Amino acid sequence: MAKSDELTESMENYLETILALEEDHKVARAKEIAERLEIQRGSVTGGLKSLAEKGLINYEPYSYITLTPQGKKIAREVARRHDVLRDFLLNILRVDPKAADENACRMEHAIDGTVLERLVCFIEYIHTCPRAGDQWLDAFVEYCNSESPSEHKCKTCINDWKAAH
Repeated sequence: MAKSDELTESMENYLETILALEEDHKVARAKEIAERLEIQRGSVTGGLKSLAEKGLINYEPYSYITLTPQGKKIAREVARRHDVLRDFLLNILRVDPKAADENACRMEHAIDGTVLERLVCFIEYIHTCPRAGDQWLDAFVEYCNSESPSEHKCKTCINDWKAAH
C-alpha cells in the first residue's frame, strides 16, 4: 500500500468493527458502527466515505455496509493482531481482561508483521516447552506480585528446578 493509501488507526478500527458486525449480522449499519466504536453517528460518515474511496467497503448513505474482499483481508489481519496481543497480555502476562483488550486495541496498529509472528512463536513455545507452561507462568505472576523480586530467589528457584529434573 502506497504511503498515501496507508490506513489510519481509526480506519483500521472501522474495518475491524465492520468485520465483527458482518460476522454477527451479515451486514453493518452506520448506527451500529458508531455504537461499537463509542463515537457520534455523524462522525462515522467521513470514515466510511474514505474507506469506500479506497475500495475497502461497499457503502451508500442510508444503506448497509459490507467489506470488499480487500477490506475483509485487511480487517482480518487487524483482528488477528488484536487477538494475538490480547491473548498474550491476558494469558501470558496475566493482565486483567479489560486492560488486556484496551491495550491490545492500541498496540494492534503499531506492531509489524515480523514482531507479531515472533510473539506468536514465543506464545507457542511457552505452551509446548516442558521448561515453561503453566507452572512457569504462575512463577512469573508470583515474581511480579512479590514485594521485592531478587536474584537470590531466582537462583533458588533454578537450583530447585535442576534438582527435580
